[in-house]
Amino acid sequence: MPSDIEIARAATLKPITEVAARIGIPDEALHHYGKHIAKIDHGFIKGLEGKPEGKLVLVTAISPTPAGEGKTTTTVGLGDALNRIGKKTVMCLREPSLGPCFGMKGGAAGGGQAQVVPMEQINLHFTGDFHAITSAHSLAAALIDNHVYWANELNIDVRRIHWRRVVDMNDRALRAITQSLGGVANGFPREDGFDITVASEVMAVFCLARDLDDLEARLGRIVIAETRDRKPVTLADVKATGAMTVLLKDALQPNLVQTLEGNPALIHGGPFANIAHGCNSVIATRAGLKLGDYVVTEAGFGADLGAEKFIDIKCRQAGLKPSAVVIVATVRALKMHGGVSKKELGSENIDALEKGFANLARHVANVRSFGLPVVIGVNHFYADTDAEHAKLKELCRDQLQVEAITCKHWAEGGAGAEALAQAVVKLAEGEQKPLAFAYETETKLTDKVRTIATKLYGAADIQVESKAATKLAQFEKDGYGNLPVCMAKTQYSFSTDPNLMGAPSGHTIAVRDVRLSAGAGFVVVICGEIMTMPGLPKVPASEGIHLDANGQIEGLF
Repeated sequence: MPSDIEIARAATLKPITEVAARIGIPDEALHHYGKHIAKIDHGFIKGLEGKPEGKLVLVTAISPTPAGEGKTTTTVGLGDALNRIGKKTVMCLREPSLGPCFGMKGGAAGGGQAQVVPMEQINLHFTGDFHAITSAHSLAAALIDNHVYWANELNIDVRRIHWRRVVDMNDRALRAITQSLGGVANGFPREDGFDITVASEVMAVFCLARDLDDLEARLGRIVIAETRDRKPVTLADVKATGAMTVLLKDALQPNLVQTLEGNPALIHGGPFANIAHGCNSVIATRAGLKLGDYVVTEAGFGADLGAEKFIDIKCRQAGLKPSAVVIVATVRALKMHGGVSKKELGSENIDALEKGFANLARHVANVRSFGLPVVIGVNHFYADTDAEHAKLKELCRDQLQVEAITCKHWAEGGAGAEALAQAVVKLAEGEQKPLAFAYETETKLTDKVRTIATKLYGAADIQVESKAATKLAQFEKDGYGNLPVCMAKTQYSFSTDPNLMGAPSGHTIAVRDVRLSAGAGFVVVICGEIMTMPGLPKVPASEGIHLDANGQIEGLF
């Protein structure tokens, strides 16, 4: 089989003006980045206000495994399929980060015949949005240390500066550093460190902002340090927000590209799905809803993290509501949840499939608890057997009263997901219930965490370590108690143990620490060990990436 990059390179792309025209965007509203990429002008986006909105479809998944689920591939395949059946559909996706691209994961533009293109540019630099976010974050870091250097009028306690630095690369050597060495002229030495750019609160703010004014206001609310008498210091206090907004002005315009089948896709923003909400920008999603009959979007990781945050953070803040939810599953992954090792997944194993089905069942129940209709998209792999797919459909029908549809979009493009598209339309245009959040904003922060842990994770209770409890009490006292919580835990399990697969119950969710993301508008709850600066594997993907004799990129997924 040809690689993803070979498939993408063989495609004949439409001029981006033609793709834009299909959803009513004139050429004068585009800022071109070559022939096949464009940004959509702020003025045009603002002019969409007041127009009716299409229907929103959320693509989420079971708990991810090394076997692969294919959430982005399904999002693209479903979008192409909806267009094939006559529904004007826009896909809204996150931008890939350079770190995972050169590390273990590889590219993030879909796969096979269900890709967004041009995939090389999308995966590498794209329109420079992440570089702008890195620069804005770095400007804030420089201004904080500069303020301390020049008399420190705000009385910032250098021991309590929370603002770390960022770079869009996996570099474990930068997780913990000592800065400002070399003498008085270089400032006050202190411990610091780097996160990857997608973990920056600037990224989360960027993706939740409604417009440039809201972006600047949110940046100003970010708490970056404390004074010696433990008062919060914000980016507005160090007068950083105006210049940061200038750096982000062009980046905040959504990026328009196309699928292999020439359908429009808005790819914009990319916050971490652990310490942030893991969704593309609100601006892109809202623009897509104004421009299409349907918008297909995705949320990071499994439904316990991605879908929950999509509902309780993004939908709550932006006033959005999905009309249907697709939960992506694979026979391979469910067998892995049932105890099969990765090397044995090629053999038929109905018993393991039935055992691992508990993971899918809990995700279905969780999504339904939000009042949302659900369909299962079963991403087909070549080693799957007909008996396994038949058993999975039977389990979904008899135990969950939900339809499971085998999809072959990776091999066949939109044609391989038409049955899923028809099912999505039926749900989206059927009876709708009010959106039910997991908790009310007035609930205390600790009780919000307990509700998610017991209601969605199957836990018996939570255990909040003393340091985290003290911080939560302080957040309540400082007026942040009404913020939603952003759970940061392993994506591989409903528990905090990544090896505890399936649908564990009765466990305890240990809350190790909490962080305030006041600009983004949530409190991050850290359960277990969460990495905000990944490292590279022993053999990073970058070793296979190179230019061939014709100057073409090879080895990129």
